Amino acid sequence: VQLQASGGGLVQPGGSLRLSCAASINIFSINRMGWYRQAPGKQRELVADVTSSGSTNYADPVKGRFTISRDNVKNTMYLQMNSLKPEDTAVYYCTLFRGSVPGYWGQGTQVTVSS
Repeated sequence: VQLQASGGGLVQPGGSLRLSCAASINIFSINRMGWYRQAPGKQRELVADVTSSGSTNYADPVKGRFTISRDNVKNTMYLQMNSLKPEDTAVYYCTLFRGSVPGYWGQGTQVTVSS
């Protein structure tokens, strides 16, 4: 299983980015997928996840600003990030869960929010 994350970059505070995670497998049967992030000197944390039924879950710091979605035809997951803040700066990783824990990881994409 390979996951290819893309869409990161440098953006000013208040700006937007859309991350994509393309999977090398058919994700239709994957129950749960998600995005994590890791800032320098901090532990990796869950940002958002989405189930095969479309149910979503968000970390409190990103609620109302980020939207996670998946396209089972394109085998791709997305993270729309709006109203970005400097504290959103991190490397963002996509993952496919195996049961209740992350099983496969993408390579990460850097998001930097700075003026």
